[in-house]
Amino acid sequence: MSNCFRILALGDVCGPRAVEYLSKSLWSKRRELNVDMVIANGENSAEPNGIDKESAIALFEGGVDVITTGNHIWRKSGVFRYLDDEERILRPLNFPSQNPGHGACVVKINGYSVLVMNVMGCAYTEADASPFEAVERAFLQNEGRYDLAVLDIHAESTGEKKAIAYDFCDKLSACFGTHTHVQTNDAQILMERCAYITDLGMTGAKDSILGVKKEAVIHKMKTKMLSRFDFADGDIEAQGAIFDINTDTGKAVSCQTIKF
Repeated sequence: MSNCFRILALGDVCGPRAVEYLSKSLWSKRRELNVDMVIANGENSAEPNGIDKESAIALFEGGVDVITTGNHIWRKSGVFRYLDDEERILRPLNFPSQNPGHGACVVKINGYSVLVMNVMGCAYTEADASPFEAVERAFLQNEGRYDLAVLDIHAESTGEKKAIAYDFCDKLSACFGTHTHVQTNDAQILMERCAYITDLGMTGAKDSILGVKKEAVIHKMKTKMLSRFDFADGDIEAQGAIFDINTDTGKAVSCQTIKF
């Protein structure tokens, strides 16, 4: 329909091979699915984790419009200046304001201005500042600048993700969780307005534990000793969700999981 804006959101991109897979397949997938915009969480896109300029550029050139991140954003110090220069890479809003980068951006796509925000949960994770207050400030700072609003909640706690989504579902068109690398089966529309899923999953090796070589994770859990978490080999699968937004109302009309 002419008044529909379609967003494809992809879970945590795990390693250079996953970046390469998206760079080769994403543009054709965008055309196949008639997608207007792609958002991907890229905080694990570089080896051994974090994000660097090279992986970010590869994702952008491959068809990603906005890259969100999370707790691994500071692993590559060489990317800090690029975070300041490239507003389409987001670090969590509720990290200290003096830190490099931006927690929100407004991108213009197909005639619509889309506000994309990124926050970090506080439960079992590294963020101390309230994600609720950070999102509220971002809405105030960008008032009048956007047509649609989208939020990535990078968090461990499912309840915290749902609470943030419900608190802002009157202002958001879509809200999704990242971080656990496990795609949840709860794609839905909150309050007849906001598309929501607790976790998108990941883009990484199918034969793995959360994108990492199985043997390394098993070794650490069995022995409690240090183990190098290398990204797994094998076939790559992209996991995420598709959100259809009515551009006349800003309300979501469809929310569904996807794997390819």
